[in-house]
Amino acid sequence: MNADESGPREGFCAADLDALVGLPAHTELDEGALVFAEPRTGWHTTAVDLLVQALRAAAPAPYRIRREMTVTLGPRQRPEPDLMVVQAASIDNEQTTFFPQDVVLAVEVVSPESTERDRDRKPQLYAGAGIAHFWRVENNDGVPVVHTYELDPAGRSYGLTGIHHDRLSTARPYDLDIDLTEVKRL
Repeated sequence: MNADESGPREGFCAADLDALVGLPAHTELDEGALVFAEPRTGWHTTAVDLLVQALRAAAPAPYRIRREMTVTLGPRQRPEPDLMVVQAASIDNEQTTFFPQDVVLAVEVVSPESTERDRDRKPQLYAGAGIAHFWRVENNDGVPVVHTYELDPAGRSYGLTGIHHDRLSTARPYDLDIDLTEVKRL
């Protein structure tokens, strides 16, 4: 199937994303519709790199860090967080997506240009799917500010657990201490 086809009337299925040829990088699926990502800025990429390095360095044995992969939340729902902490046991090096039960943390790096979908809708989707932790990362004069959230399982919504400037120190999903100002040296 070619990416320039209009697609099925009812929309694409999560499995279709792997079969479509010629899609731009970071293409997501939202209620059966293809969503094409905005170009990444240098700051965005550097912030993701900083977090990936720090999360990998501190990750205990049952966890691994993945980026540029989707999470299949439903038959027509397959967003791509900027990075994820996943259960190591769920990893198959041929896979292109994870399932919500395998994801411990989803992270979205946003900017003033980010859409409502990235800021509001995707966190709601992650919470609704039962992903225990979510971080929203924003640019404050070149330094990441990390808003950390934890799932309230009764309400299937996230509660804010902290806003971290300059340093991210948290015990969830595991012990972390990240110098966020390091982004300026990368």
